[in-house]
Amino acid sequence: MLSKEKMNRINELSKKSKSTGLSADEAKEQTRLRKEYLETFRQSMKGTIENTRIFDPDGNEVTPKKIQDIQNKKKH
Repeated sequence: MLSKEKMNRINELSKKSKSTGLSADEAKEQTRLRKEYLETFRQSMKGTIENTRIFDPDGNEVTPKKIQDIQNKKKH
């Protein structure tokens, strides 16, 4: 997860870009922070998906084979 300071900075830059605009350095910083945020989000989402098991109403596991293979690799 991104630090609270970085999240606050992303929000500050976003507000500033909508109101007065950003300097070249601020635009670069915003791009870097957004990229870092997306990488963190994707890693988190990937971890969540790879650790999820899906069951149908009858209690049978219906987790996609691709996810099961990843889960099995992590066990060994």
